Order: sequence, then C-alpha cells, then structure tokens
Amino acid sequence: MAKVEATRNYGAETVLAGAGFDEALVEALESARQTGATFVHAFEDEAVIAGQGTIGLELADELPDVETFVIPIGGGGLASGIAIAVKSARPSVRVVGVEAEVLASAVASLQAGRVLTLDPALSIADGIAVKSPGVLTLELLREWVDDVVTVAEDDVAEAMVLLMEKAKLVVEGAGAVGAAALLGGQVAPAATGTTVVVLSGGNVDAGLLASVARRHETEAGRRLALLTRVSDRPGSLARLLTLIGETGANLVEVEHVREGLDLHVRETAVQLVLETRGREHARSVREALEAAGYEASDLR
Repeated sequence: MAKVEATRNYGAETVLAGAGFDEALVEALESARQTGATFVHAFEDEAVIAGQGTIGLELADELPDVETFVIPIGGGGLASGIAIAVKSARPSVRVVGVEAEVLASAVASLQAGRVLTLDPALSIADGIAVKSPGVLTLELLREWVDDVVTVAEDDVAEAMVLLMEKAKLVVEGAGAVGAAALLGGQVAPAATGTTVVVLSGGNVDAGLLASVARRHETEAGRRLALLTRVSDRPGSLARLLTLIGETGANLVEVEHVREGLDLHVRETAVQLVLETRGREHARSVREALEAAGYEASDLR
C-alpha cells in the first residue's frame, strides 16, 4: 500500500487489479486499448531500458574505479539497461543480477534458453516478484549480464534491517536483494576497485518494516520471547515481573495463556516478550528465571 499511496500522491489515478504484476499488466493493456492511452511497460520497452541505463552512466562517471555492479532483477529492464551502459564503455566491469529465490524467473529462463513463466509466489521483494522476464530483456540479460544469483527471504529481511540500522537507509525488499547477496556471499565484492549495489526502491509499508526489525532483534538476541508457568494466585505474576525487572530486561508484552496447554487447574501460563542488551544478557535472564524455579521455553 505504500507504493499505491506514493503513486496517488503524485496525482496519478491508481487502479488495483489482479493478485500481482502479471495480472495488473493484462488489465493495463486492456485499459490502454479501450481509452487510447499510451502504455508504458515496466521493463519490456527499449526506451525504458535506455532510461534506466543512465543510472549506470552516472555511477561510472562518479566512480571511475568501479569494478562490479550488483543490481536487482525483476523483469530485467534495470539490470540490462545498466549493463549495456557501463559495459559498452568499460567491458571489464562485472554486472551481477539478483533475484528473490522464491520467484527466480530470470534464472530459470536463462537456464532453459527461453522465457519461462513460473507459478506466482509471495515474496518480501514484491517489487521484483514477476512470473517471467520479458522476451527482449531476457536476450539482453543473456548478452550483457555476467551472472544472476538468488537470495532467500530471510536474507532479504536481514539486509533491509542492516541498511536501516547501519546506513540509515529505508529500502524495500526488492531494492535490498543486492545487499543481501553481498552479505550472504552469493556475490563477492571486487578484489580491487569499487563494488556498487543498486538500492532500487524505498516504498515499504511501516508494518512490514516493523516486522522485519522485530525479527532482526530476536535473531540478534536483543528480543526474547518466552513462555513460562506461574501459580494462578494473587501476587504470582507480580513476583515474576519483579524478578525480570531485577535482571535489567525491559518488559515489552505480557499475556496470560490459559487454553491450549496442559496446565494444572490452579496454574496459568505467561507469555513474555522482553528486550535485552544482547545474547549474553538474554542468557542471564533465562538463567535467573530457571534459578528461581520458572521453566522458560522459547516462543517461535
């Protein structure tokens, strides 16, 4: 919805059609036929590809020592445009495209030697989640791009958070796949010279950004989600929370759970979400709970 709102704020009429890019493309073509409007394809258009290639010209001009470009691939227009621009001037420059692993239509098509249409799949990199590349862009990718790799959803989410945390950049999943490939080792940085990662979009819903940030905090050990049991008597929860406060952990959420678990009639489960200072602190919190007689199990 962030992309929809951004488009509308520029004054465009925005029509939602279909479950993804391919269905929306069919609707757009039909709308153009009926109204006589000019249809501009997202990637299967020579002028669009050339326009996107100017990114490569600008970067090559600003960074004369650039040796590697890492570029997201959806339909293939951005990657092929940049590759044509930079490799025409400097053939030694390496260009690597990156796709989301769950819908790697360019990789599958390149391997098959023809355009393949894959089944739709949900991806955090929704901006590049297309079921097939273009006929034109596939040939350009084959000729001009040196390699195409894929990245997993979890790696894209981690890259989004690290870009926000370390580089202070808000990048959507589709724009973060290049950084994910570098972090995950699918692409090695140039041994000499500069490696450029194209971050091709910042339209990300605040809810999704919060979700990936919480996931990162959990993976980093700074967010601890536990389930424990207490006596269902007055003061039992207060004693548990006092103990947690003494450990220095910050209580984010607490919830009683009385159904769906094997509990004694005078017992209740308590679900806790805590903020900690890192893995060592999280371990000490757990040890303090267990030393006090609480059985703490992870929530996943």
